[in-house]
Amino acid sequence: MHYDTIRYELAEDVALITLARPEVMNALSAPMRAELTHAIQAGGKDARVVVLTGDGRSFCSGQDLGDRESAANIDLERVLRDEYMPMLSALVDCPRPTIAAVNGAAAGAGANLALAADVVIAAESAFFMQAFTRIGLMPDAGGTWMLPRQMGIAKAMGAALFADRISAAQAERWGMIWEAVPDAEFEAIWKARAAHLAQGPSEAYARIKRAIRGAFEKDFDGQLLLEAQLQGECGMTRDFKEGVVAFHEKRPAKFEGR
Repeated sequence: MHYDTIRYELAEDVALITLARPEVMNALSAPMRAELTHAIQAGGKDARVVVLTGDGRSFCSGQDLGDRESAANIDLERVLRDEYMPMLSALVDCPRPTIAAVNGAAAGAGANLALAADVVIAAESAFFMQAFTRIGLMPDAGGTWMLPRQMGIAKAMGAALFADRISAAQAERWGMIWEAVPDAEFEAIWKARAAHLAQGPSEAYARIKRAIRGAFEKDFDGQLLLEAQLQGECGMTRDFKEGVVAFHEKRPAKFEGR
């Protein structure tokens, strides 16, 4: 597929997807949503880790509202159902670990796109904002599902109602993201994290994602049974066998991702 609104780069088992509309702070247009869906699915097949980041000073400013007339007449239910759901499901269901490298502003649906990734690494100058109530809307793009789970109901409610900026450092303290890092070290850190995952036990990672993302839908016994099943599957992989051999030989394991 030819991409006009994003860039897709594949190197050393890392699929790097860059939102590339810096002139509008990488706002999510219909073509971008379709291209992101395709690229995320491709990355899940082509690579061992998928990274999302933004071009320019913003990660993603959210829904592209276009001109005043088109924005006022947008069918939000259809757009969310037919365009956002496939994009977000591709990210959440990606069989490979996903990283959102948040380089700048992440607002509205752009914030929730980032928060749907498995790991969020943000530059200290970046921020997150549930900007929806500023234009008379409620959080969408998975925000009402993710925020209570990541930061608790009290913080999620305040973030949704007040639409305040949440700094990267604050987001880290509240448990929204994995880490906030100095701007000067941001690129080096997320690249190192991606390289680490790209060299890791991919089959184990896939099962970690399945177990943790499904944890809130099960009781304790149900989760223990799921762990037993998934761990049994991990025990049948080449990577587990290599891990055991490496442990006994007192050397780092060399995982193949299978």
